[in-house]
Amino acid sequence: MAFTEINSKMIQATVMPGQRLFSQRGAMLAYKGDVSFTPNIQGGQGGVMSMLGRRVANEAPPLMTVEGSGTVMFGHGGHHIQIINLTGDTLYVEADRLLAFEGTLRQGTMFMGSQGGVMGMVRGQVTGQGLFTTTLQGQGSVAVMAHGGVFEVPITPGRPVHVDPQAYVAHHGDVRNKLSTALGWRDMVGRGSGEAFQLELSGSGAVYVQASEEKL
Repeated sequence: MAFTEINSKMIQATVMPGQRLFSQRGAMLAYKGDVSFTPNIQGGQGGVMSMLGRRVANEAPPLMTVEGSGTVMFGHGGHHIQIINLTGDTLYVEADRLLAFEGTLRQGTMFMGSQGGVMGMVRGQVTGQGLFTTTLQGQGSVAVMAHGGVFEVPITPGRPVHVDPQAYVAHHGDVRNKLSTALGWRDMVGRGSGEAFQLELSGSGAVYVQASEEKL
């Protein structure tokens, strides 16, 4: 595993010759050794085409490539950091949540309308996450950011999980997600909590939820 936790808001990455990491630009806090940092304009391992739609929609975050031999400490904005280890499956995560990830992972971009149709696109607008989401697939580690810490909620067949869209961070596994409504009489009279929309995730996997409804 490339990443180790220093505390809830800082991680350390081991960089080895012949390997590379990707991180958000400006996320490097300190480093030791012979390490280089170069802007990455191709969106990680996904190449130009995987990020084309995101760039058109102005949803492509700037990344940097980290290479060499040494250790690097990462953190950003005082946000809490969660390390997620992938063993061949796919992680779906919003691009602005990504702090760093290993170069062994294949990065792609998924149009929200491809899962849930029109409601999938509405979901992106309701959550403030836009029309695209980032996918990371393969063997490797990912560091994601959140407000107030992150907890993992298992998703099992026949027992869907409902999540406040603003608290959603990422999910992985064989999971379908859709936007559902929870309108009741309280909402009709204007005394609701404002949580009329929910994300319903079903299948087999896990969803990561932050302990806050605040956006990054």
